[in-house]
Amino acid sequence: MLNKNKIAMLCLLLCILGACTTVYRNHGYAPSDETLTKILIGIDTRSSVIETLGTPNTSGLGEGNSVYFISSRWGHYGITTPKPISREIVAIKFDASDVVENVSRYQLANGKVVVLSRRVTAGGATEVSFIRQLMGNFGRLDARDILSSP
Repeated sequence: MLNKNKIAMLCLLLCILGACTTVYRNHGYAPSDETLTKILIGIDTRSSVIETLGTPNTSGLGEGNSVYFISSRWGHYGITTPKPISREIVAIKFDASDVVENVSRYQLANGKVVVLSRRVTAGGATEVSFIRQLMGNFGRLDARDILSSP
């Protein structure tokens, strides 16, 4: 028969083991390649893109007239600092008349921006430097910096 001390130790051990499991957090939304095939370059407009894919995370930043869908996945293990597992950006660029000119998918791998797929009309792909800046800033924010008072 188990006494109260053994039961308490067993419960404590189970709590400690449960606290050491990896917790994943997903932030944002980036449409899949299957969903992006519904966007036709040279035909779809900004309003039809928003109707098909939903509201973008950000738009109108950097050079040109673009919208960005950004997603990231973070892993948190025990008491360690959360670490990025993956980051992905889908950039849709429009011409002056709000018609889709370019659809690109980017991912961060080993600290470098990697182009996963790109469907471009003539003269596209100028948003890479903005994408690099955006990807580089994800890991720089720390809750301690925000919550600490000067």
